[in-house]
Amino acid sequence: MNDFPNDFQTVAKSGNQLNPISSYALMQNFVWGRLLVDESLLEDTTAMGFSAKRLKIPPVPQSGTYVLGAISGGLQWIATEECP
Repeated sequence: MNDFPNDFQTVAKSGNQLNPISSYALMQNFVWGRLLVDESLLEDTTAMGFSAKRLKIPPVPQSGTYVLGAISGGLQWIATEECP
């Protein structure tokens, strides 16, 4: 179903009280799922009352075909031709 290091659904459905979900396995999944990004591309925000980080990507253009690229050190959408 997923490729996380630890499948907690299987553990929970097993009903095995002697093999609980470990904090180590939980943290391993959090680290695996975390996007590693240069700090200059992140800004502080909150989500559901918790502190969080938001990736600074310019708004996606509403029409046309674009690729996300870097020009002079900044991210921006670059117009391109549509491929058949």
